[in-house]
Amino acid sequence: MFSLLHVPLNAEPLSKAKTGDWPMWGGSTDRNMVSGEKGIPAKWNIKEGQNIKWIAPLGSQTYGNPVIYKGKIFVGTNNTGEYRPHIKGDKGIMMCFEEKTGKMLWQATHDKLPSGRVNDWPEQGICSSPAVEGNRLYYVSNRCELVCADTEGFLDGKNDGPYKDEKYNEKQDADFIWILDMIEELGVFPHNLATSSPVIGGELVFLLTSNGVDEGHLNLPSPDAPDFLAVNKHSGEVVWEANPCGRRTFHGQWSSPAYGKVKGKPQVVFGGGDGWCYSYEPESGELLWKFNLNPPGAKYVLGGRGTANEVIATPVIYDDCVFVCVGQDPEHGEGIGHFYRIDATMRGDVTDKAKVWHIGNDDFKRSMSTCAIADGLVYAADLSGFLHCLDLKTGKPYWVHDTFAAIWGSPYVVDGKVMIGTEDGEVIVLEHGKSKKIIATNNMENAVYTTPVASNGVLYVTNRRALFAIQEGAKLEQPREEKK
Repeated sequence: MFSLLHVPLNAEPLSKAKTGDWPMWGGSTDRNMVSGEKGIPAKWNIKEGQNIKWIAPLGSQTYGNPVIYKGKIFVGTNNTGEYRPHIKGDKGIMMCFEEKTGKMLWQATHDKLPSGRVNDWPEQGICSSPAVEGNRLYYVSNRCELVCADTEGFLDGKNDGPYKDEKYNEKQDADFIWILDMIEELGVFPHNLATSSPVIGGELVFLLTSNGVDEGHLNLPSPDAPDFLAVNKHSGEVVWEANPCGRRTFHGQWSSPAYGKVKGKPQVVFGGGDGWCYSYEPESGELLWKFNLNPPGAKYVLGGRGTANEVIATPVIYDDCVFVCVGQDPEHGEGIGHFYRIDATMRGDVTDKAKVWHIGNDDFKRSMSTCAIADGLVYAADLSGFLHCLDLKTGKPYWVHDTFAAIWGSPYVVDGKVMIGTEDGEVIVLEHGKSKKIIATNNMENAVYTTPVASNGVLYVTNRRALFAIQEGAKLEQPREEKK
């Protein structure tokens, strides 16, 4: 860990239900999956066009969540959509659409790494959800780069910033301001794919590096490379880095950080590839606390057959606590999981003293999902397909809903409803409350690996192949036939 710059932190983390734009993964820096939008429909029908405003085709595999900001929508995917017909082959793509119409405005194109699937898995595209502030867009590319791009692309006719070497530099291409190559500059070895969704706090951008094991899953090629970075948002310079997981990394560093205030002071929190949750003082990089999310005696076994897990989910900061769960690569299948509420006011190794409550073992399975907290209730989902409603104070379960399909995305609370997408291609809508009531099951015609997002009166859902704008009363007269 080292410090290069002294950077004041002046951004206030958001903690209320959000309305208007949705400028990052989770909508605000605390990452709580709750929206204050009203008039959001619970039911829609793609084939009949009911409540469908528009549909924008994407690539063949989409894992990035949409971000909506100042009339634009940004979402990561792959290149099979071929919006730029002369750009052929497997690429990582960050799309920019017009919010009102779904019209493609520009795209960022990133070639695949020559090392292949060990670092850049085929056809996965860009999984990072960007963070947007002002006219700047921050995301992690498939090439393990932290990218800062102009939200206008080259549509404004200018090549802004110090970066002038864009390979793709026509009108509908991205205008990069700066790029931090974590492989070249920091020695990071991303396992399979770089995925972290950055968060902005003051003058800093925070992210995980995806540093992980080799193709045989036996060795860590870069054990001293950073797990976590704080980067100056204007220059792309690394302000401080942390390597708390190091050789204890099980598989990779694939979580995303949260930023919020605890007792009036900011913390930046992330889940590590060693199954611990870490909190740092954002400006200095001082470790504030750490918490082992795996129980004593838990062991990680190659291929996910053990009882120890890493963290892929994003922590949520709420009420001076952190809410986070453990999980593994979904290819490892189901297994024992754990979900915690952690007191974030303590210092040091707080494993034995900061647990407010916990559910796990047979009651909660491995998960990649981020939770949603509203009105004294916590909604959390696991990979096995169960959506849990828990009491905020005690962790007591109110109800569990079995979706009968794997869940990769996160529960989302909006307009008195709880929404969850499934691998079977459904968005299930339940009533927000202590009693379980299913309102609707909506067929999205293809797997939903992402989380619904509401912004400016419109709900956005991506399945593997398309982005849907859903609005009460809308009627798409000739809906596009969804590709299988």
